Amino acid sequence: MKCKDWLVTEEGECQVRPSAREWNLIRNNYYFHRFLTDVVDLLDRVAIEAEQWDYLPQIRTLVRKLLINSYWLKTQYLEPAAQTGISIRVLYDEIGYPLTVQNVTFAPGVISPIHNHGTWGVVAVLQGQEKHTFWRRVNDPKFPNKIEPVGEKIVTAGEIISFVPGAIHQVEAVGDEPVVTFHLYGDTLSKARFKFDPETCNAINF
Repeated sequence: MKCKDWLVTEEGECQVRPSAREWNLIRNNYYFHRFLTDVVDLLDRVAIEAEQWDYLPQIRTLVRKLLINSYWLKTQYLEPAAQTGISIRVLYDEIGYPLTVQNVTFAPGVISPIHNHGTWGVVAVLQGQEKHTFWRRVNDPKFPNKIEPVGEKIVTAGEIISFVPGAIHQVEAVGDEPVVTFHLYGDTLSKARFKFDPETCNAINF
């Protein structure tokens, strides 16, 4: 299993980042509730919510710690829905809770819209492989939502990819088996989350 960590910037660059050594993260009884507490305690140190993404290295380490120590996490997914090819299993939900935590399943061949998340995000591949295509905004006063492709990366089981709030990407499930991924996002600002159309240079809330 690969153990690489990646960071996607607002300019669409996918940078390899240092990954914690597995043997330094092995724990007895690292339960899911403890992971959530560790993440929230970490983010509580940030005075300004918009600066939470500065803690992505520490958050990626906590996600990898959970992956190494929690067999339970890898069992919490749904089969892809027949009509859409996508299923989402919410792992924790509470009114006012500042995180989105879920497992997502893509059937082979399913492609997401081009989108951003309106917040920071960390995605760990639990099963299969997915291709990320990265985009960036073009500095065009006439078309403020004009974007262009920058590059792509295939992320496989054991790898973690993270995003700054302005990162734009598209995801495709590649290979012959469904892709199962663990998703952790900050407090999403709906007005800042968009789906992009590169043909029309338009963006709508997503």
